[in-house]
Amino acid sequence: MEGRAHHHSVHRIVLPSGRKIEVVRFNEGLAERADRPLHICRNCAAPLVQPLSWAETDNDQWELELMCPNCNWSMTGVFNQSEVEELEDRLEEGLSEMLADLHRLAQANMTEEVERFIAALDVNGILPEDF
Repeated sequence: MEGRAHHHSVHRIVLPSGRKIEVVRFNEGLAERADRPLHICRNCAAPLVQPLSWAETDNDQWELELMCPNCNWSMTGVFNQSEVEELEDRLEEGLSEMLADLHRLAQANMTEEVERFIAALDVNGILPEDF
């Protein structure tokens, strides 16, 4: 790949545990980034791009303001109907994944609460006055 510029960026991320990590991303050339689907960030390549606003224009096209919550990249552009439909499909998939994660988290939390309640009952830690 001679003659091709290589760029990289370093992102510092704090995990929920408090641990800090650095992620080094090697970016592709600008022309390659422009060919990405709308849900892929043209700056950091995260599949998290979401529309902030949209308006229908002429000829079945849409003007979208897009933003990546990972790196705060944003842009406004006019896109054809098929590109917008693909973005909608990706957003729906992401919503489904988040709801599935929420369900798993709620179930895990409920299991933990039930186990604590059973443990309290076993040691007579719950009395009628508690209700």
